Amino acid sequence: MTTKPEEKYSLIIIGGGPAGMTASVYAARYEIKHLIITENIGGLTYGSHKIENFPSYPEIIGIELVQKMENQVKKLGGKFFLDKVNRIKRKNNVFQISTFSGNSFIAKTILLSYGTERNKLGVKGEKKLTGRGVSYCFTCDADFFKGRIVGIVGGGDSAVRAAIYLAKIARKVFLIYRGNQLKAGEKWQKMMLQRPNIETIQDNEIKEIIGKNRLEKVKLKNLFNQSDELLLDGLFIEIGGSPNQRLIRELSLETDLQGYIKINQEGKTNQRGIWAAGDITTGSNGFRQILTACAEGAIAVGSIHQYLSKIK
Repeated sequence: MTTKPEEKYSLIIIGGGPAGMTASVYAARYEIKHLIITENIGGLTYGSHKIENFPSYPEIIGIELVQKMENQVKKLGGKFFLDKVNRIKRKNNVFQISTFSGNSFIAKTILLSYGTERNKLGVKGEKKLTGRGVSYCFTCDADFFKGRIVGIVGGGDSAVRAAIYLAKIARKVFLIYRGNQLKAGEKWQKMMLQRPNIETIQDNEIKEIIGKNRLEKVKLKNLFNQSDELLLDGLFIEIGGSPNQRLIRELSLETDLQGYIKINQEGKTNQRGIWAAGDITTGSNGFRQILTACAEGAIAVGSIHQYLSKIK
C-alpha cells in the first residue's frame, strides 16, 4: 500500500492484532477515517495452534481466525500499513506519526493496540542461540524437532499447550517451571498427563543456555536426576509477554508497576486523544484473552467516536 506523506486521519490504530482489527471494524461502522499501522497482522494470535474459547468457533487455528478478521477489516474498507512506528509527536492538537521506513501521518486520535512482546529469560547464551535451537514460537518451529528432545520453560496455559503440541512431534518433552504447581488450567493439565513423553521439572530455573553453533544443553539452578545440566535439541520459552515501553515513555502514559498502560472504562489513557486496548492495558481485570482484546478495541472506538464528534 502506498500512502501520501502527511496524509491526515481521524484515527490511527497502532497494532494489528485482535484489538486493532476489531477497532478498525467499529471505526468503519462509525465512518471514521482511519489506518492501521502494524509490523504484522494478527500479533501473537497468528501463532496460536488451537483456540477453543472464541465465540462461534468450537475450535479454530490462530492463523485462520486472523485471516477471517483481516478479511472483514478489508471488506469494510479498513487499510493496513505494514511498518513500525518510530516516533509520535503532538503538534497543534494533532499527532504526527513517523515510521522507520520514512513515512509520516497525521491523526486527531491514536489507539495503541500493539500487544506485548515475548519475555526473555535474560540468561547467558539465550541471544546467541535464538534461532539455533532457542525459540519463542512453538507453532512456528515445532516441525524442526521431529523425534528430538526439547524443553519448554513456563507453567502457564501457553507453556502447557506447547508441551502437548510438541509431544506429538518430539521424542521427549521436558516442562521446566519455577514453582511447585502449574498455573495452567485444569483442562490443559489433564491433557498433558495423557502424554507419557512429557516430564515436568518443577522448582527449577535455567541459569545458562549452552551450545557452540546450536543449542546443546542447558544449565539448571537445581539438580535434576543428580545433574545440573539437561541435554536438549530445542528450547521453547513460553513465559508470557510484556508491553514495549518505548512509545509508552515517549507519550508519557501512566502505567502500573508491570508497565501495562492504565486505562479507564472507555479505554482512555491519561493523555488527551490517546486510547489503548488489548494486552498492553490494565483493562478487563488483567484477563488477557482474544475476546477481551476485541472488546477493548470496540469500546475504545465507541469513545473515540464521541470525542471526534465534539471536536469537529
